[in-house]
Order: sequence, then C-alpha cells, then structure tokens
Amino acid sequence: MTSRERWRAVLERQSVDRLPCDIWATDEVFEKLYAELDCKDRWEVIDKLGIDAPYTVGPQYAGPSVPEGYNIWGLRYQTVDYGAGTYGEVTEHPLANAENVRDIENHNWPSPDWNDYSTIKDQLKQHSHRPIKAGHIEPFLLYCQLRGLEQAMMDMVESPEMIECAFDHIFYFETKNFERILEQADGRIDIATTAEDLGSQTGPLFSIDCFRRFHRPRFQKYMDLAKQAGCFIFYHTDGASRIFIPDLIELGINILNPIQWNCPGMEREGLKADFGDKLVFHGGVDNQKILPFGTTEDVRNEVIRCFETMGIGGGYICAPCHNLQPNTPVENILTMYETIHEISSDAKYTRRS
Repeated sequence: MTSRERWRAVLERQSVDRLPCDIWATDEVFEKLYAELDCKDRWEVIDKLGIDAPYTVGPQYAGPSVPEGYNIWGLRYQTVDYGAGTYGEVTEHPLANAENVRDIENHNWPSPDWNDYSTIKDQLKQHSHRPIKAGHIEPFLLYCQLRGLEQAMMDMVESPEMIECAFDHIFYFETKNFERILEQADGRIDIATTAEDLGSQTGPLFSIDCFRRFHRPRFQKYMDLAKQAGCFIFYHTDGASRIFIPDLIELGINILNPIQWNCPGMEREGLKADFGDKLVFHGGVDNQKILPFGTTEDVRNEVIRCFETMGIGGGYICAPCHNLQPNTPVENILTMYETIHEISSDAKYTRRS
C-alpha cells in the first residue's frame, strides 16, 4: 500500500498492511536526521524511515508587499533562541490597543484574492503517493497573537463582541482560502487541517460555553465545506481537552491529535474506550519526558504501549505527541520508528475489530 492508501484505509475503517506513522519535528531535529541518515531534505528522511507523512498543498502569496519580519495578518515575528532550539515569536500585537468593534473592523484584514492558487495542481503531481493535507485554521491562537494573550482571554468575558468580529474575518479568509484550494485540487485533498489549543497541561484553557459561542458555529461551516468535498478532518488540540471531544465529534472531526496522555482526562485507555469507534487517534508517543530523556528501551516500551492502548482493531496513526525537540537523541527517534515498523503489521492492529 502507498502512504495515501494506508491513511485512507485507516480513516475508512478498513484493514491495512500496517498502521501508518507520521513525524512532527523542529527544523533542528531534521538537520540532525539529515546528517545521521545522509539525506538532503525532509522527504528523503521520511522515505528512508518509512514514514507516511502527509504533504500539505497551498497557494503562493501574490498580494501587496508585506514588510520584512511581518506576515499578512500584520504580525511581526522575531526568532528567539531558547538554548535547546529557536522559535518565531510574535513581538507586536496590532490589535493590542483596540477598544471596540470598529477598531477590529478597521484592521487591515487579508484577502484570499492576495493568493495565487494556480500552482496547486503542480504541487499535487509531485507527491501523488502521499496523503494530501490542505487548509489550516486556528482562530483563537491568531486572535491571541493579534490582541495579546492576556487581553484576548479577558475579551471572552469583557468584550465578546470583539472576538466575534475578529473571528468572522478570520473564518471568512480561511474558508474562502480552503474553498479555492479545493477548486484547484480536483478531489485530491484527503485531509482538512483544523486546530485550536483547547487545553493546558492541567485543564481546559476556557469553558465549553466559550467554545460553543465563539468556535463551534463558525467551525461548523468550515467543516461542512470539507466534508462536502470528501475530506477527512484532522483536529489538533494540545493538553487536557477531553471536555471538548464530544462537541468536536458532533462537528465532524475524524482525527484527533496529539494525544498528550499525561494530561488529566487524556489517558489513552479512556479515550480509546469512549471515543475509539468515532475517532482515529494521531500521536501519543510522549515527547515531554520519554523521547527526550528516556532510554531506547523506554522509547520501545512507550511505542508498544501506544499500540496496545490505541491501536487494537485499527484507528491509530502512530507519531510523537507534538514536535520532536532538538534535545531528543537521534537514537531515540530511530528506535521509535524501528519499533513502529516491527509491530505495526500485526493483525490485531491492522484488522478492523
């Protein structure tokens, strides 16, 4: 089976030759893997390790000139070195001083007309054997970047109409953007990517009522568009987010990522028992403690544990639970994928129960 066939079979609840696996990692991690495996780019690494990573297609920007260091939303980024790795962090919040809906409306919101979608067909030709992802929407994260985290959280109570106004602009852009990608893709998009970090390490970041007011009605339109196009919906949420899962299922998601099982309510056994007939789980291999600090035997046991708790009867795509960090030993990364391939063709994981 090709990687695309493998993903689609798991998502369609069919038997597979082996369960698919994926990789999320920082640029520094890939640089280490290039050196270790004598590879020139990440797709060569992915193929060499037998990873079923999706390929993401999207438009090219062709709009008004954007100042260096900024993006189309008006956010300014700066590379920050944390010692173990570098990340791009927002240093200016263009809506930080907004006082009302009029100030939100007057922001220079981007237009999907600024994008050139004509290159998508060529992108698809290059990776026809891989599952194809497209679209990405993470509205509250973007609002926090535009407004500032503390003020954005306060707005949920003090100025909800400002969030709703901003969300309308964000969802309009992302929905139109995805719609135009679909028009160019001729039915080749397998997975629509959606996200919002709903949980922290210890509990939800906001209430289910806030989710239902701000997120759910707008996400429903986006997800309905994806479903009508025959896409499966991939949803990413970090942390302790169990309270939101029934709503996410009702919205129509198919894949839940990243399964941080050491957060309250996200235990693998419980998720599989309660939602395994409705969701495919993606991730689960702990990269907060085991992958960066454990032994190769710890890593091997962790992969086996993920298969035993989430993989029985199918419905699982094995991957680290978020980006592999630069302090992760290469030996542990290689052990993870070696173990995945050793056990993933076992009938109890590949056949639908």
